[in-house]
Amino acid sequence: MSRMSQAAVTVASPDLGASARLEQAGLLAVFGVGAALQFSIAIAQSLLAVALLCWVSLIVMRRERIEVPRFFWPLVVYAGLTLVSAAFSPQPWVSFADTKQLVLFLLVPLTFRFIRGDRGSTMITVIVTAGAISAAYGIFQYGILHYDIHHRARGTLGHYMTFSGLVMLVLSIALARLLFGRRDRLWAALVMPALAVAVSVAFTRNTVVGACVAAALLFSLKDFRLFAVLPILGATFLLAAPAELTTRFTSIADLQDPTNRDRLAMLREGEHMIRTHPIVGVGPNMVQVVYGEYRVPDAVETTNPHLHNVPLQIAAERGLPALAAWLWFVVGLIVALATRFRDPDQRFLAAAALAAVVSMLAAGMFEYNFGDSEFLMLFLSVIALPFAAARSTTA
Repeated sequence: MSRMSQAAVTVASPDLGASARLEQAGLLAVFGVGAALQFSIAIAQSLLAVALLCWVSLIVMRRERIEVPRFFWPLVVYAGLTLVSAAFSPQPWVSFADTKQLVLFLLVPLTFRFIRGDRGSTMITVIVTAGAISAAYGIFQYGILHYDIHHRARGTLGHYMTFSGLVMLVLSIALARLLFGRRDRLWAALVMPALAVAVSVAFTRNTVVGACVAAALLFSLKDFRLFAVLPILGATFLLAAPAELTTRFTSIADLQDPTNRDRLAMLREGEHMIRTHPIVGVGPNMVQVVYGEYRVPDAVETTNPHLHNVPLQIAAERGLPALAAWLWFVVGLIVALATRFRDPDQRFLAAAALAAVVSMLAAGMFEYNFGDSEFLMLFLSVIALPFAAARSTTA
């Protein structure tokens, strides 16, 4: 080898080594986000920042082309329309501060970039394992520390709604692995009872609905005859669960229940907001501020931070164009996942992502889960996995 060739190797090697280290660090950071957000949003967002730094550095060093799945573009449009809404908000400084959550959308290209090939299955294992630990702690809070509907189990998280929403997603993807996975199915089967119990003992009806809808979809995709399992499970729950739990979940159809009455009132209040501000909405994070102006006489609460319904909240807060962009995202995503589900090599991850989508939509009829940072981070990571898995780890 000539002296010039030796010099070239000497110069190139440090760059290759640094590039490999950035690749590994970015991969581990994205794995860490999937686990940490189920315990600490601060740690998860710190790891997200590390992953973003690694990604940008690799783009510069390798002159990489930025690639994203197609469903990401509706989210970009949605983000742009959110910024427009913030600009027309009655308190723009408050609305723009709230739009920082849009940065979380970058989890889609990050997952697409780092969690390639078989790494997607490993990511699911990480998520399910962390979810099982979180669920076990929530059950401990309910069973040993005697948390109840007045002081609900929340794991290590700040709010019981966040805890139950994350467990709902984990339960959905664990069931997808049990039905469609090629490996680690035993682990999914072992942790599913804890996940199901944790969803119940948080006393959040929307997540129970979401989990049931996801299970119904997965059973139907696997074998429609499995659909008959759901009534059996429901009857078993009603017979075996403590009275405080059965009373809570059977109240979902009780129109005299105060929370049900308040949600019905919010539908009318949201409609009024949309009629008044159809294009840009009342502004991000402004629903609570202007709630008194639109409150109907039969509403139970004097104010609410949001309207407990994802499509209604988006339309009222950000306008009908933003809702159209969000619906474009959801429909396009479902169509793309349904196409990937037909491929046996991608079936498991596609089923897991479909379960996440339908559980989010079903629960989102009763709760603004798309606006919960921890929930959104896990949701975006899971739905990006089938698209990332189709890419080579050496690409």
